[in-house]
Amino acid sequence: MRVLFAGSPEIAVPSLAAVVRDHDVVGVLTNPAAPKGRGLREVRTPVEEAAADLIPETPILAFDRLGPEAREAVAALHPEILVSFAYGRIFGPKFLALFPRGGVNVHPSLLPKYRGSAPIPWAILNRDSETGITVQRLALRMDCGAILAQEVVPLSGRETTETLSELMAERGADLLASVLQRLERGEAEETEQDESRATYCSLLRKEDGRVDWTMPAPDIDARIRAFHPWPGAYAELRGRRVNLLESEPYPEGVLEAPPPVRPEPGTVVALDKSRGIMVQTGNGLLALRRLQLQTKKPLPFREFANGTRDIVGARFH
Repeated sequence: MRVLFAGSPEIAVPSLAAVVRDHDVVGVLTNPAAPKGRGLREVRTPVEEAAADLIPETPILAFDRLGPEAREAVAALHPEILVSFAYGRIFGPKFLALFPRGGVNVHPSLLPKYRGSAPIPWAILNRDSETGITVQRLALRMDCGAILAQEVVPLSGRETTETLSELMAERGADLLASVLQRLERGEAEETEQDESRATYCSLLRKEDGRVDWTMPAPDIDARIRAFHPWPGAYAELRGRRVNLLESEPYPEGVLEAPPPVRPEPGTVVALDKSRGIMVQTGNGLLALRRLQLQTKKPLPFREFANGTRDIVGARFH
């Protein structure tokens, strides 16, 4: 099939490679290059970078909006089907009408659960026992199209958004490849979503990363994992920002010599040589295992503690 592939972040790159392997990718639709870093250098999306290697002669389309100019450029490529994964924009009716075979989208959740732009961190935040990948028909409402295929992904409870995104990228590429084969043969089956079961996930904000130490330890741990690598979980220690990169929750009775009086949430109650920097929470202890002072490199907890004077008794805010 003649495919227009739409995507931007790293998670979409394996799907692009799978489509290139089996089909004629006539164009790649991605977000425009954006300024990043201290020098505000223009950086292309990971999908555009991958396309330059995989299909160097294929046109790259990077529009700020999918208006008449974008539709004209797409129509000139004569695509049959639109394949999307994390493109980041809604496709309108005039745009979708350009594709005789319609469009399909890869979404990293078990739709209709977690419609929206952040399903991976929300599955971790909510400490779900499983999530999954869905390939669905593109529709005029976000993530509401008929389901073409789904695959369940069990969760261990130790995933981060980074590690789970890597897994979803590979699983999504495989599922997409099989769906496109069935569509090409005319054998694909579609199942409408149950609207009564639909849930939505909101965009994460930079300020969401600040840790509330009155929360239970398992919930704080989930936030640290869900917010890695973005927006990053953090707290302040003696007026300095500390990024919290790795943790593990424990019950309060795990310490051999617990403090005689229950400390305020956020207080470092012990330095455990095997577990980490043990911090009191609203319920339970959180072992901080990898930390980073702002502008400094990430450190294992022992090295961080060695460089922090009198860390036991200090309090994170």
